[in-house]
Amino acid sequence: MPDGIQTATATTQPVYGNRQVWRGPELKRTDDWVYRLQLDEIAELEAAAAEAMATGRNLTETARTDFPLPGLAPTLKRIREEVLHGRGIVLLRGLRVDRLSHAQTIWMYWALGSHWGEPCSQNGLGHVLGHVKDLGYDPSGANVRGYHTSARLLYHSDRADVVGLLCFKPSKSGGLSSAVSSTAIWNEMVQRRPDLAAALLQPVCRTRYGEIPPGMPAYQEFSIFNPMPHHIVCSYLGGAIRKGQLLPGAPRLSSAQIEAIEMFDHLAESPDLHIDMAFEPGDIQLLNNHFILHSRTTFEDYPEPERRRHLLRLWLACDDGPELPPAYIASLQGRTASGRPNGVAVPGVPLHAPMDAE
Repeated sequence: MPDGIQTATATTQPVYGNRQVWRGPELKRTDDWVYRLQLDEIAELEAAAAEAMATGRNLTETARTDFPLPGLAPTLKRIREEVLHGRGIVLLRGLRVDRLSHAQTIWMYWALGSHWGEPCSQNGLGHVLGHVKDLGYDPSGANVRGYHTSARLLYHSDRADVVGLLCFKPSKSGGLSSAVSSTAIWNEMVQRRPDLAAALLQPVCRTRYGEIPPGMPAYQEFSIFNPMPHHIVCSYLGGAIRKGQLLPGAPRLSSAQIEAIEMFDHLAESPDLHIDMAFEPGDIQLLNNHFILHSRTTFEDYPEPERRRHLLRLWLACDDGPELPPAYIASLQGRTASGRPNGVAVPGVPLHAPMDAE
């Protein structure tokens, strides 16, 4: 069977031969997607981060050239290639955050990120470094992002080529990170209900969470599945779609789209498709947003503020990332100079890397 979608017109055909098609139980039985940093690599990284940190500059004033990593760079390049054009998922382990300060951890993470891509704004405030921690917000709030609560997060993808999560401090219990191949979901839908797969090729609207560029509506429109000759791009924010339906003037979902989204969510939750993982301090999870969806289970935190669950997040744009459909690119809120997804880019808002949640 040839690779990719079979013909340009038969858009509801399964995708064959791509490494992006994987199932969680199979992935869990292997470890070739997990890399553990070696002591000499960690020492090189710590030294490069310390040298850049000593200059007194802000994170946003640095670039890849400020973090020379001659020994580690080939490994980081292989990891990047696997995330962009392989399975789309890598777990990097071994960063010794227990012996680092809060600031040292951030600088080391930023150094790694500089070798993987260009940091993107993650919200309307221009934050290029995200802090995933419970701030006590009500997850049902119209403009509340789930990552600032302890609630379960629905499966979704972010608005950049790659999302990286570093575990600084794990929760007391719960908070499992989950990932699923969106291409595997597509194949299941095509085989079971091709009519519903086709419904997800049509645009749906989703809220901008109040982060609205001048002259734009409070919602944006995306197709959940976007076929390409040899892969299929997925963009999904289930919570944002549901909140988008509450916005005045937003186009309503068709009955077929509603049923299709229900099936999509059901498949993502299937133990036959997704993988769950418990983060250890120092773990870094890298995911390709075009081929992978991620979520998180509800968690219980420690009562002491200094022990509470805290992940550091990067959204990265990669100029050699997977080919994206022109209509998908045109619908993006922001694009980099090379035309890649640029997160929540708001004109006039400068980029900022906060050292803690704001």
